[in-house]
Amino acid sequence: MAVSVHELELPTVDILGTERTEALAQLARARRQHWLARTPVGFAVTTYEDAVSVLRDRRFHSALSLLPQMAGIQTDGSFEYFERRRRSILSMEGDEHARLRRLVAPAFTPASTQRLRPVMGEVMDALIDQVADKGSAELVAEICEPYPIPIICELLGAPKEDWKLFSSWATDIFRIFNQNLVEDLPVIMRASEELDGYVRAMVERRRLEPRDDLLSDLIAVEEAGDRLSTDELVMLAEAVLMAGTDTTRNQLACALALLADHPGQWADLAGRPELAQRAVEETMRFLGAVRGTGRVASEDIEYRGVLFPAGTLVAVSLAGANRDPSVFEAPDTFDITAERNTQQLTFGSGIHHCLGAALARAELQEALPLLAGRMANLHVEGQVEWKPATFGIWGPARLPARWG
Repeated sequence: MAVSVHELELPTVDILGTERTEALAQLARARRQHWLARTPVGFAVTTYEDAVSVLRDRRFHSALSLLPQMAGIQTDGSFEYFERRRRSILSMEGDEHARLRRLVAPAFTPASTQRLRPVMGEVMDALIDQVADKGSAELVAEICEPYPIPIICELLGAPKEDWKLFSSWATDIFRIFNQNLVEDLPVIMRASEELDGYVRAMVERRRLEPRDDLLSDLIAVEEAGDRLSTDELVMLAEAVLMAGTDTTRNQLACALALLADHPGQWADLAGRPELAQRAVEETMRFLGAVRGTGRVASEDIEYRGVLFPAGTLVAVSLAGANRDPSVFEAPDTFDITAERNTQQLTFGSGIHHCLGAALARAELQEALPLLAGRMANLHVEGQVEWKPATFGIWGPARLPARWG
């Protein structure tokens, strides 16, 4: 007989908007008592294995569509915007979601990103060229922020000169995760409308003149007569921009802040660029830009003898799962030379596993060895200024550094 989660005696954590080290400490203490913890708005999973199980259980739906409700926003005046968000591949569920993932998956394989690796190297080399002679830079503004956008433009087939437009749209739309939705909503909606118009025009051009880019590939997708509609193409292109921009630049900044604090490993990466793959996985495990995700029980769910009534909110701390000592040896030790057999969870798991994971991995794998090779003895000059803990996509706001 399952016991209702509300009747359990559980440790309490308050990790939403809490500073990273304190949130990890709370989760570690709670993990020693139970695989679940109580939070101010629901419950949190404390272990790696249970995080994976919840993320892979399709009865637990993404809580993304609940953000307006949780922020206390009445959606009457912005119904169309939030309805479109609900139909995004990032938040949709069930058969509709499975169909879209099945149709577009071939366009997001590791092999499909290979053609972009030369572009990634060219973009990063050009960014380093602009600061190399100075021997110092504010790495967020001069390296991390501008890096992924030209690559996304190349992927979608947008003109390179429009990268600043894309960067601005991505920054504004991602304010939806910053827990200040009441104030940010007008900016978010305006950026979303501008991006929507831009991408619709691109789709119409590609229907007439296909090219060697992702948008043309998606237009050509067909399975048993099933094709993507214009609305779906626009939604997918926008999801690629969103998921492939803010996450990558924040993760790159996290990696640089971390490696600058470990000069021996920075030197290892410069001398052994083949460590790039491990370096990416270890930096994402130890200091991920996406620290957690939310799920909601779509029905009464029984799991591990516990009943989660429909509507129960369950937080999955990806950062906490990445430090679980039951699956990671020495989880609080950062080491890019270590061979870890368990996959880090920063990309999530299950049906909502990051669609652009292969692209993000490739971008980071190309960037880090180039930076290490050209910025010997990298160190932070002063202090890293971190974004507020309330930000859903998180990392350094300023990273002043010197090298050479």
